[in-house]
Amino acid sequence: MKILTTIAAICWVGLLSAQTPVEKYSVDSASVEHPGIPKGEVIKCSFDHSSVFPGTVRDYWIYIPAQYKPDHPACLYVNQDGIQWKAPTVFDNLINSHEMPVTIGVFVTPGRVAADSNLAQDRFNRSFEYDGLGDNYVRFILDEILPDVEKHQAADGRAIHLSRSGNDRAIGGSSSGAICAFTAAWERPDAFSRVFSAIGTYVGLRGGDRYPTLIRKYEPKPIRVFLQDGSNDLNIYGGDWWKANETMERALVFAGYEVRHVWGEGQHSGAHGTALFPDVMRWLWKDWPKAVAKGNSSNQFLHDILIAGQDWELVGEGYGFTEGSAASANGDVFYQDIPASKTYRVGADGKATLFSSDAKKASGTCFGPDGDRYEVAGGTKQVLRYGASGKVTVVASDISGNDLVVTRNGNVYVTSPDGTERPSKIYLIRPGGEKVAVDSGLKFINGVCLTPDQTQLYAAESASHWIWVYSIRPDGTLYNKQRYGWLQVPDNQENAWPDGLKCDREGRVFVTSRIGIQVLDQLGRVNAILPVPSGQPSNLCFGGKNFDVLYVTSGSKVYRRKLSVRGANPFETPNKPPRPRL
Repeated sequence: MKILTTIAAICWVGLLSAQTPVEKYSVDSASVEHPGIPKGEVIKCSFDHSSVFPGTVRDYWIYIPAQYKPDHPACLYVNQDGIQWKAPTVFDNLINSHEMPVTIGVFVTPGRVAADSNLAQDRFNRSFEYDGLGDNYVRFILDEILPDVEKHQAADGRAIHLSRSGNDRAIGGSSSGAICAFTAAWERPDAFSRVFSAIGTYVGLRGGDRYPTLIRKYEPKPIRVFLQDGSNDLNIYGGDWWKANETMERALVFAGYEVRHVWGEGQHSGAHGTALFPDVMRWLWKDWPKAVAKGNSSNQFLHDILIAGQDWELVGEGYGFTEGSAASANGDVFYQDIPASKTYRVGADGKATLFSSDAKKASGTCFGPDGDRYEVAGGTKQVLRYGASGKVTVVASDISGNDLVVTRNGNVYVTSPDGTERPSKIYLIRPGGEKVAVDSGLKFINGVCLTPDQTQLYAAESASHWIWVYSIRPDGTLYNKQRYGWLQVPDNQENAWPDGLKCDREGRVFVTSRIGIQVLDQLGRVNAILPVPSGQPSNLCFGGKNFDVLYVTSGSKVYRRKLSVRGANPFETPNKPPRPRL
């Protein structure tokens, strides 16, 4: 029986060997050393003082081409897992033949936290650093490794100066190093615009399987991507590498990215990537220094919202923390600087000017059907109404509010987030001043807005990934409460932190969140994501003469962008949006 089992095992191994093709690839001339080709220098370095990945130690190597001159910052290629692909030889040949620019290579190994004794095992950081989504690794490269690189110099004394432009930078790797390279460019396309991904791990290890969905929803970024994989790649607990790479390619094409792929029959190895590497570099650097352009996505939502050639424009900066954006009936936009207790106004000339230097630390702002400006005054725990003459009326007192919306019939809904004294609530303030708590219990309730027909109320639950929806009774009370809008959550957070939200007249819901502005359809599905230049936005509104300019508050800055949609204003006659596609 034992002999039969052994024979069976040998036959099974033989069958596997027969089914799995031997990886044999032609060798590109650029992967071979040639006499007379100027040879670059490779320096070995170590790094052991990371604040992004505390306690880690690692080696890295710097390749300095012979043609590099310190008076002109060099292009950059970063690779995970150290030196791969016969890269120094390839660079020598391609730089010499002018098929790629003068490029300094930085080849970084994953970190490890050394054990205290021989009786314990080191902590190996590769999966945490490489497989996780988010900006940890790219911050490590940009803020720690590259400054360290520039402290070194070539043997002949040449100082190292690297270009700061993302268009002059490429990044690559294999397996987990490949998804790491893509993540670095995805998070910081201003720092890396060219990506080589070999046998990439876009599977369920640390959230990489989310990328095809995110790519389809996001406004395209200026990134060029070369993908390689083989049909005999891994198919294990985390997913199917081969199918995942195919799905990535389909998503990138759908989203309009400049992407090239080479599929083979290989396994989870670097053999095919090594054979392709010279062609990868030729393609990634083609047309340089012409900038890598943003793609034209096939996402219909993005086409419906965005205008070609219109991008974010800075309105103002240098504030403490901006919030409470709202538009008046003539399209003027108001926003608050909460720490400074100031209100700013953007008029028809498009310039931001100080409107009030005593805003009582106002946050939420909304214009009512009477033309008055309503504000949640955090400094006095009141809701205040400002008339055109500047007269101030107290609408409600003893309310630790955050945001508000005023309906066409004069009802005011105010959100009051969780605090030490009272739970999270929504208050209804009727025109006569009666204050009624109409809901409670959400986890840090924040932004609030009405549907275009004003029959339903949306509320943002910041400490989750939900937008809630309520039906509104004739008396203003709420019913039919439901989790409705499902938001995308960044990898390094437990919540999406939805904050301000507004609807357009077609019923789309624009929500500020940690990853930018998420745009939902009427069914509560995120169809599009618009990143904001300075990161996480806090609030938004539609302003301008036609209410087709999106104003966004984001930390110390305020931006605007002209769109092809019109905002739904609560002070206007309610409109019935079109029936959604189910």
